[in-house]
Amino acid sequence: MAHLLVTGGAGYVGSHTLKALRQAGHSTVVFDDMRAGHEQLTLGAPLVRGDVCDREAVARLLERRGPFDGVLHFAALLSVPESVAHPLRYYHNNVTGSATLLREALDRGVGSFVLSSTAAVYGNPQRQPTPEDTALAPINPYGASKLMVERMLADLEQSDGLHWAALRYFNAAGADPDAELGECHDPESHLIPVALEASAGLREELQLFGSDYPTPDGTCVRDYIHVSDLATAHVLAIEALLEGRQIGARNLGTGRGHSNRQVLAAVERVVGRPVPCKEAARRPGDPAELVADASRFQTELGWKPAHSDLDEIVATAWAWLRRWKQL
Repeated sequence: MAHLLVTGGAGYVGSHTLKALRQAGHSTVVFDDMRAGHEQLTLGAPLVRGDVCDREAVARLLERRGPFDGVLHFAALLSVPESVAHPLRYYHNNVTGSATLLREALDRGVGSFVLSSTAAVYGNPQRQPTPEDTALAPINPYGASKLMVERMLADLEQSDGLHWAALRYFNAAGADPDAELGECHDPESHLIPVALEASAGLREELQLFGSDYPTPDGTCVRDYIHVSDLATAHVLAIEALLEGRQIGARNLGTGRGHSNRQVLAAVERVVGRPVPCKEAARRPGDPAELVADASRFQTELGWKPAHSDLDEIVATAWAWLRRWKQL
């Protein structure tokens, strides 16, 4: 059993990983500023409120709640359009916050670190599915900020012997199959929960951003990976690092792409009602297609998505929304 720090553990992917870590027998402490987190998502795990950019708060946490064997770092801003509008906010929170956390953790002997990263580091990749050796060319500040943190981790491997993994999600989606956890962003911007809200009458309509992309139906294509499958991958990664293995940057996805229109069709199948929809212009910073080649992580860690059929993803998200909104 390891004693692990989970930053951003009251958020979406962080909370699902927290649950999986505890089920695997690990001891955890959550550190979250609660700007986007929800205490109920921690399911009773110890929670310390604080900002990863606050060096004194991070040092105090590590001293009082440690020693920690490893860190899983989810605390970050994550909206592509917002990052385009407010880039300095993203560089400060995602890069400065990560550097602060890393410095304080390394000073206290923490040698294993898992970063919640993103396919946005690739920008508009020319290869689909996209392997890890594809050129890294982010087209928005969100992706650029995550790439900077990945570079820090690689440099710290050389300077300090850090064991690290940067897990590049393609599109995290769905909700805990037990309906204990799920997405609850405010405002919500992710396609599946927005489509479910529109279908349920919780919003007037969904805006379909871009219908003129060079894809089969003109809408963006994404690789949707169930959040519980992501959680399992994080458990495998931190356990491997603690055993002394080195991982580095790895993709997490299914290798299958679904267009926005295909997602809306899945929502209509699951809910049994249409999704009111209005076509809108493309959003700045959105690539046309992102599909993962996750074969390296699958081979190295024995990971295989178990819940990532599109209809299952939508069904679990729908079950969570009904519970969260008491529908």
